[in-house]
Amino acid sequence: MDHSADAQRTDLMTITRYVLNEQSKHPESRGDFTILLNHIVLGCKFVCSAVNKAGLAKLIGLAGETNVQGEEQKKLDVLSNEVFVKALISSSRTCILVSEEDEEATIVEPSKRGKYCVVFDPLDGSSNIDCGVSIGTIFGIYVVKDDHEPTIEDVLQPGKHMVAAGYCMYGSSCTLVLSTGTGVNGFTLDPSLGEFILTHPDIKIPKKGKIYSVNEGNAKNWDRPTATYVEKCKFPTDGSSPKSLRYIGSMVADVHRTLLYGGIFLYPADKKSPNGKLRVLYEVFPMSFLMEQAGGQAFTGKQRALDLVPTKLHERSPIFLGSYDDVEEIKALYAAEAKQE
Repeated sequence: MDHSADAQRTDLMTITRYVLNEQSKHPESRGDFTILLNHIVLGCKFVCSAVNKAGLAKLIGLAGETNVQGEEQKKLDVLSNEVFVKALISSSRTCILVSEEDEEATIVEPSKRGKYCVVFDPLDGSSNIDCGVSIGTIFGIYVVKDDHEPTIEDVLQPGKHMVAAGYCMYGSSCTLVLSTGTGVNGFTLDPSLGEFILTHPDIKIPKKGKIYSVNEGNAKNWDRPTATYVEKCKFPTDGSSPKSLRYIGSMVADVHRTLLYGGIFLYPADKKSPNGKLRVLYEVFPMSFLMEQAGGQAFTGKQRALDLVPTKLHERSPIFLGSYDDVEEIKALYAAEAKQE
């Protein structure tokens, strides 16, 4: 064994060290946000472990219940939701929680309350568990003024008011991507240490990409701007090479690839889902926040995604996010369509 090499490993930038470094830049900070993030990280480690053991522990059977979206819940969904709800409440730094799996928001009891509101999808892409495709947890954090009892209105804010957002992807490696409003950083779990290590510092999405990501099975129901854009990806008229299609069907995995390699992720509205399919609070907002922090854009077909003001907890929205220039193209097509109407 190379003990000298092992000794060097103590100088790693762990996620805890990174967050504490960030905290030290704010002398007025009391460490509440750091404690909250530590509990989120703990939840991610727990779910990562459960996902890795899913086949062994027979956790993949259906729980026999249906969640508020009408989707059959897997046992891992239920488990992940419980893990994050308990981890967030026990941090004593949250006052209201919104989960994809729960119809109502969870109002934290007064004795355990803090100033943060967390919105999250505990296990995104869980229909892919059985075939080993990457799945993940998505979360966003708001600050709530603590001069009143927490209400749903505290959560129904535009995404631009978030103070942090991130996702944890459980795939060939466990990767946590986080932004606290000053850029985007990626951390990978080192199983031998049980620590997330900074592996992707200051992620910047390429200005233009060569990949588009969309479920083409819905093509017959698309509106004209989306159909025109995808046609241009396949048959460019400016002499450039066609874009490659990559679609996993697990939002965390598709957005992660888009963030690192560039390109565009599309989940448009269509005739079957006129409001789109992805949920605003805990899917669209956190991912849009990360994209903008990495230098990309996020657009709903009508406006900047983070300017959207949700009116209900599980509201849905179309979304186009990714490289700056690629999203500009789809914005131009929607602007042209609006002029014709």
